[in-house]
Amino acid sequence: MTTERVIVIGAGSGGLSAAIDLARRGVHVTVLERAATPGGKMRHLAVDGVGIDAGPTVFTMRWIFENLFEDAGTRLTDHLKLTPATTLARHAWRQGGRLDLFADIDRSADAIAAFAGPGEAAGYRQFCARSKDIYRTLVQTFIASERPGSPVDLVWRVGFRQLDALWRTAPMKSMWTAISENFSDPRLRQLFGRYATYCGSSPLLAPATLMLVAHVEQDGVWLVDGGMRQVAEVLMRLAESKGAEFRFGCEVRNIIVERGRAVGVSLASGETLRADAILFNGDASAIGAGFLGEAAQPAVTPAPRAARSLSAVTWCMRAETSGFPLVHHNVFFAEDYPREFKAIFDNRTIPEAPTVYICAQDRGDGTDTRAIGPERLLVLINAPPDGDIAAFSQSQRDDLERRTFELLSACGLEISRRSDASETTTPTDFNDLFPATGGALYGRASHGPNATFQRPSAISSLAGLYLAGGSVHPGPGVPMAAMSGRLAAHRIMEDLAAAKSGRKASAPISLTAPRA
Repeated sequence: MTTERVIVIGAGSGGLSAAIDLARRGVHVTVLERAATPGGKMRHLAVDGVGIDAGPTVFTMRWIFENLFEDAGTRLTDHLKLTPATTLARHAWRQGGRLDLFADIDRSADAIAAFAGPGEAAGYRQFCARSKDIYRTLVQTFIASERPGSPVDLVWRVGFRQLDALWRTAPMKSMWTAISENFSDPRLRQLFGRYATYCGSSPLLAPATLMLVAHVEQDGVWLVDGGMRQVAEVLMRLAESKGAEFRFGCEVRNIIVERGRAVGVSLASGETLRADAILFNGDASAIGAGFLGEAAQPAVTPAPRAARSLSAVTWCMRAETSGFPLVHHNVFFAEDYPREFKAIFDNRTIPEAPTVYICAQDRGDGTDTRAIGPERLLVLINAPPDGDIAAFSQSQRDDLERRTFELLSACGLEISRRSDASETTTPTDFNDLFPATGGALYGRASHGPNATFQRPSAISSLAGLYLAGGSVHPGPGVPMAAMSGRLAAHRIMEDLAAAKSGRKASAPISLTAPRA
């Protein structure tokens, strides 16, 4: 049993995972969260008397959570009911066509052959093999390990005998270019290019390395009984069972720095708490922008506006639908995908016809498409991350809603929506929820071959201050943020033990990942 105290700021998946790992090893952990509930971006909104998941909707990389729970002496399935999705997503295009992707590659290939021809089905199989190869090369050396300091560091980790595998991750090639090598049909380029948006990035600017996201999804997508909020709830309960303390509605104003080290925090209430280490589980740019005090500000360089990832406009609603057989995950495309990303990242605007994602949260994965009456919907479009400098007027919001739902109607989906059963969230609202981001939901965009080395690591430049969350290595998304929390917790434990014994800290932390 240790006597160290660690303060975790933020109860997102990174902070929750870190709290579990720290508490189970005897550390006195206090988690401070300014919201009323855990989850961070795993928000849950009450609309028309029902709860709707308003943030991440996809549960993948299950092994990260299985390892976390196993290390804590329990099993994930004892806490969460997970149902594997057989239909990954349903896709539709304004110019015509509908295509489902399935967990089974053969079934997807058959669907693609019927949709666009046997040549495109062959290209899909090649794409799957490429994405698996990239994932296999990087899952242990990158995803489950502390951030490499440089490309040379990554080469050392992978090994000189595997240089060919590292080269096949194609960091110098854009994702759009790589995908075009497998698919000639522009609709399929849209569909598979969309994986870049899972990291808040443009497929025109993201490295082909991000094709690994396709394998992450192919490796398994699960529907969570009770929605994604249940993930946050069970993580919190597990941390509490190991002794972690949670304080909600608790806003941190400053990180206290003494003699070049973070030693505590001061709260909006005026209370001061001291600790041996501080873990910040929020967008790291908030520290660099001075939102946690001037003393800690130099510890992180905030992401410049041009480097921010995608924001979004969302509508959480309860409404009746008709005309299109929704499944749990649905994507609706217009014709010109490159124009959308040029509009967002170059012109800082939303195109006339944006791509629309809908999570129909009362639907399964396609086996039952009967009308179900009013249902819970999360409707999302991509937006520029400028919520800290520009807000949508009511007329702009109305026009954006009109354009979005006109695209859905052109794809065959009609939604009978009511203003009193819908809640809109814009980049300005996201910036209020996650300060210093402009509404960016994924930290720094993964644009260019070196973007991954510009993302903050778990170790800040201020002694005693550590980082976790979607803005930190290994990247955004619920499982990756959870991994960042685990890496940060292990680094904290190693550094505290090293300081106590007077020895140097260990080599980079690496956790166990399954073989792909």
